[in-house]
Amino acid sequence: MKSWARIVCAAACLNVVGSAMAEVPTVASPHVVTPPETRAVLNDKVQAIIDKGLAFLRSKQNESGNWQGENDPPAITALVLRAFVHEKKYNTKTDFIAKGFEAMLKDQRMDGGIYRDLLATYNTSIALATMADANDPTLKPRMDAAVEYLKDLQWTPETKPEFEGENEQNKGQQVVKGEDDPFFGGWGYGGRSRGAGRPDLSNAHMALEALRKAGVDESDPAIQRAIDFLTRVQNFDPTNDQSWAGTDGGFVYGPADDRNGESMAGEYKDENGKRMLRSYGSMTYAGLKSFIYAGLTKEDPRVQAAYGWITSNWTLDENPGLATNDPEMKMNGYYYYLHTLGRTMNLFDEPIVATKSGPIDWRVALIEKASTLQHEDGSFVGVKKWQEDNPILVTAFVVLALQEAREDLGEH
Repeated sequence: MKSWARIVCAAACLNVVGSAMAEVPTVASPHVVTPPETRAVLNDKVQAIIDKGLAFLRSKQNESGNWQGENDPPAITALVLRAFVHEKKYNTKTDFIAKGFEAMLKDQRMDGGIYRDLLATYNTSIALATMADANDPTLKPRMDAAVEYLKDLQWTPETKPEFEGENEQNKGQQVVKGEDDPFFGGWGYGGRSRGAGRPDLSNAHMALEALRKAGVDESDPAIQRAIDFLTRVQNFDPTNDQSWAGTDGGFVYGPADDRNGESMAGEYKDENGKRMLRSYGSMTYAGLKSFIYAGLTKEDPRVQAAYGWITSNWTLDENPGLATNDPEMKMNGYYYYLHTLGRTMNLFDEPIVATKSGPIDWRVALIEKASTLQHEDGSFVGVKKWQEDNPILVTAFVVLALQEAREDLGEH
């Protein structure tokens, strides 16, 4: 069990499990508290889904060793490799995995970044986390370079514009004026030109996870700066000084170019006409995960508020919050949502989620849901938005999420 949550989890789990067992028969739902004797059955079931997904991914490796298409980013190869190295029977010495790492690292640049033309933070973060999970000492120089590169991409007052001088390229470039700036402590896609580099929570949570997995301590200035950014993209006005902040505890996408906030779930006006941003699922799990990596405890009101949003909006049927803006958006980023949910819930270390409809064992629920979504060939596939019509990307997302559920099952 994760040490940061051991005592709190023990008390909370006992309370929830006790009430659930008293009020709800175990047979009522496969998602309610899991009896110990079913653990072996669950482990077999989740492993079967994982193995089938990995078999699909193995079959899609290119001759060059990678898994991405010609115009795809190296992060896709990194995600697939990360799924494989989480399995005990594979490591960086396994022939096809060694070939994959070689292909991925061909995109590492002299400055440490691992990307091609775009999405520097996204690609470098996923590649760094993959190397960290591989636990191969020979990769340390590569990892160290990537760590420094990611730290350099963080938005701080010291961040220099991409282009110097008064010219067309320089117009619209962003700078951070101080610690009160909503950009402070965040990460964007890379670059400083308008719209390209502005920070967002999607990039920030990936960068934070990668840095922490690579061994960067939570006391590091980069991690501590990130707390300011995270606080300013949470819908929690007791700690967020932004004008749009609400009270539900969820998270939005980022500060936007105009620093006035942006949410993929849209905005609305409250009863007083105040502009508000809607929280949504994938970013709320990303925010909670990032708070944990930054060292915040369960007693922190920001953590409690984020988890409160999760318990109030629990679902595995859509990316919650998006449909409020447009019902047709509910499946956008759905598999990214499941991937982020799996990692966050494993870190949060509470097997039972006290939802509005009753206590749910998130591991069981996730395994059951994945079993209904997997195709005969082992793949998963989503809607076109955010590239989730790519079965390689999506299958890697699901396998990684299920590996988190499997790990948590082994601890509880």
